[in-house]
Amino acid sequence: MTDTSNPAPAEIRCLDPWTGHELESMPAGTREDAASAVRRAREAQPAWAARSFEERGRLLLGVRDTFAERAETLVELLGRENGKPPVEAWFAEIVPNLDLFTYWAKRTGKLLRDEKVGLDPTKYPGKKALVHQVPKGIVAVISAWNYPVAISLRAIVPALMAGNTVVFKPSSDAALVGRALVECFSRHLPKDVLVPFYAPGAVGSAIVEAGVDHVAFIGSVEVGREVAALAARRFVSCSLELGGKDAAIVLPDADPDRAVEGIAWGAFTNAGQNCASIERLILVEGVGDAFLPRLVERVKSLRAVVDGPAGSDVGPLRTAGQLAAVEAQVQDALARRAKLLCGGERLGDGFGYAPTILDDVTDEMAVWNEETFGPLLPVRRAANVEEALELANRNRYGLTNSLWTSDPARARELAPRLRCGVVTVNNHAFTASMPFVPWGGVGETGMGSTNSHHALREYVRPQLVLTDRPTGHEAWWYPYDATNLELAKVLRRFLSGKGGMLKVLGLMRRASRRRSAP
Repeated sequence: MTDTSNPAPAEIRCLDPWTGHELESMPAGTREDAASAVRRAREAQPAWAARSFEERGRLLLGVRDTFAERAETLVELLGRENGKPPVEAWFAEIVPNLDLFTYWAKRTGKLLRDEKVGLDPTKYPGKKALVHQVPKGIVAVISAWNYPVAISLRAIVPALMAGNTVVFKPSSDAALVGRALVECFSRHLPKDVLVPFYAPGAVGSAIVEAGVDHVAFIGSVEVGREVAALAARRFVSCSLELGGKDAAIVLPDADPDRAVEGIAWGAFTNAGQNCASIERLILVEGVGDAFLPRLVERVKSLRAVVDGPAGSDVGPLRTAGQLAAVEAQVQDALARRAKLLCGGERLGDGFGYAPTILDDVTDEMAVWNEETFGPLLPVRRAANVEEALELANRNRYGLTNSLWTSDPARARELAPRLRCGVVTVNNHAFTASMPFVPWGGVGETGMGSTNSHHALREYVRPQLVLTDRPTGHEAWWYPYDATNLELAKVLRRFLSGKGGMLKVLGLMRRASRRRSAP
């Protein structure tokens, strides 16, 4: 991301994943453009922060309304540039985000209200303390292409509501969708409160280098490491939403109908290009012999890359590189004697790939250990629940996992033993669309939280304001003499729980009447 040895391209080529053909080209921003974007956002930030939460919320509700009005256009664009079938675009990118705008617009002021600190008047006489939540300043949102609307809004909207301005870099593989999203904001926000920056990934580091105050990065682990290192060198905070290798554990008492439907969707929605896709299926001993064949038949019935977005359940992969990565994992697994149950072939003229299930997968196969980000589901067996938990946890990622069982109480007991940020029972992945619950993980999934009040803390810093009485003398001020020395020793006894409060009060009154020598 920080390599400047090769010049960045002068334009961004926006490709159609259904055909591989170019849809449109856009001018690509330069490092100088990034610096200019940050300067503009810096100049606009004080006036934006001076507005009340109510004012900021009213403007963002206006953005919500424009977003809703343009939903059909966005859905069409998501199909053409991003490969999403319409239903998938509506439920993943449009409908939940209407709730997101409303939640942050109406709740942020309450979540960031000033906090009174209760000070013991005996220990801290005459003092009052208040903690404000102050916006960090400029937030860089460097977003991903797989859910270019939803992922971007999860960072942009709370950052703006907290009083920051935003420099927004959509993925160059979703630049047209990013531009359409910016237009919704531009219609309502003051100038330069949201500044777009369209550029390839190699230039993205220029935003951090230009002097932002927080970086919200959503993307690959490799680039995330570079962003974190760059931010650390500048003492800038960052939140990183990176990869995943989620497991679904099917217990013997699971409802097979729900498990088949839920796992088929969780593994292949958005062509598997979801950091929370089910990328490992673990069947516990006792799961019926018919379960896996039923899942295979359900997956075979999915309409994959047929008749464009409107005729498909599963769209194409977004890029040629992602298609090649999926093929490489399949070839590696088959070479190591995995069993192909369905799929395993390209579809259409663009970047389509058939939904694929592999059985007899083992530890040494890349498909079991490395993030796939494609329509590929490997299957393992576990002798018991303990082995299933161990298999699920033996991975460097830790975003979400799911348990499929008819015993919710048992699932709640098992959930804390899963090393991940989110556990769902008889469902998978969808909680990312809920703005009021936390979303994040451990390990190479990244750091920081998306959604809920936990995410809001990424965009503010606490500022203590302590107000003291205008008269009197502190016990620890000059002159250093027998009075404050005696008080310190009496306080040691008092604060250790051995009494002496009256003596403390007397000595503090005597100390407060002292004055420094002229």
